[in-house]
Amino acid sequence: MNPDNESTDRRLFLRRLLGVSGAAAVTLLSPRALAGTRITVKHVRLARHNGVTQVIFDLSGPVEHSLFALSKPERVVIDFKNAQVAGGMRVKPSAPVHGLRYARRGLNDLRVVLDLDKGSRPSSRLLKPQGGDGYRLVVDLAALSAATPAPVMTAAAAQSTTRLRDVVVAIDPGHGGVDPGAVGKRGTYEKNVVLAIARRLEALIKKTPGMQPYLIRRGDQYVSLRERLRKARAKKADLFISIHADASPYRYPKGSTVYVLSERGASSEAARLLAQRQNEVDRVAGVNLSTKDNLVASVLVDLAQTATRESSFKLGEHLTANINRVIRLHSRSVERAAFVVLKSPDIPSALVETAFISNPSEERLLRTPVFQQRMAVALHAGVADYFNRYAPSGTLLAARHRAVRALS
Repeated sequence: MNPDNESTDRRLFLRRLLGVSGAAAVTLLSPRALAGTRITVKHVRLARHNGVTQVIFDLSGPVEHSLFALSKPERVVIDFKNAQVAGGMRVKPSAPVHGLRYARRGLNDLRVVLDLDKGSRPSSRLLKPQGGDGYRLVVDLAALSAATPAPVMTAAAAQSTTRLRDVVVAIDPGHGGVDPGAVGKRGTYEKNVVLAIARRLEALIKKTPGMQPYLIRRGDQYVSLRERLRKARAKKADLFISIHADASPYRYPKGSTVYVLSERGASSEAARLLAQRQNEVDRVAGVNLSTKDNLVASVLVDLAQTATRESSFKLGEHLTANINRVIRLHSRSVERAAFVVLKSPDIPSALVETAFISNPSEERLLRTPVFQQRMAVALHAGVADYFNRYAPSGTLLAARHRAVRALS
């Protein structure tokens, strides 16, 4: 296919899809720009219905949101995803609401804080346009009975009123079974030492509230590279970490390296996904590619991959910073490569070469429980640092971090 024609087709598709014309469509090719259309909170008002105070937000469209209550002082926090305020927001105080504050959260989100004079049990519902009204978010503030004291919600325990889930971390010990991986001069098998580190990392994650580990292989069995990806996606993993030990024909290379997917690797994976999208179980970011034509499918894959690669690089930076406290880095920057296990289009992924098994001193390190534990602790810290900033919405970790920021 002529690349110029393909580019023209893609621009025309985006114009039709987004309702724009001319040069504006070229700007919207960026995933950041595609995500840039924000919902506007146009107005807010208070009302009473069946003895319940309602806070009603008039919106320009449907919005993803979460809310939680905090005590001492009493308040309710509402987070609007990808939203902004038109002009300003003010309400006339009416019990239990005696004030309203709002601020931008991150680059695109909006946080609204309702200051209350007494504890309330909040709930919310999004109403579709009806009877001349547009979209509305209604937050009900039900009074707590005397028999039900207001819960004291600390920053560590704050949660969304919707059911929150744990983040899932897929841990992939490299090689296994008939594939021993690299073998050191003292007969150390890569498959054995990386499994030992993976088990230690699993134990640390299992003890962390809000996190759930998933070990791709639990013993000395062979798992194909594509099967590792399939298992992680079937588990709906939020992160994927593959653990390895490096090797060289020479004895002197040493240190640890973190890899994420290269642009070339992403391009080859996109081509594979598009070629095989007739398989209905092959979905990207929850979208079944088998129902899409070439142009739509390619745009969806591009968008998913770009976001995932950016997240993978952030994960890699946090892992590198923590590993550097345990062992000298072979490469101080996050490297990019086309490893198959990094090619999941919708799971941020990193591959860690923990040390050089071909280096005699590092082979000895890899065999020791002390080093295995220290490496597991570093990987766990890198994962925790990543989720401290980028926990997915709807997870317990995201709600806790929002509460901490609200209290600060």
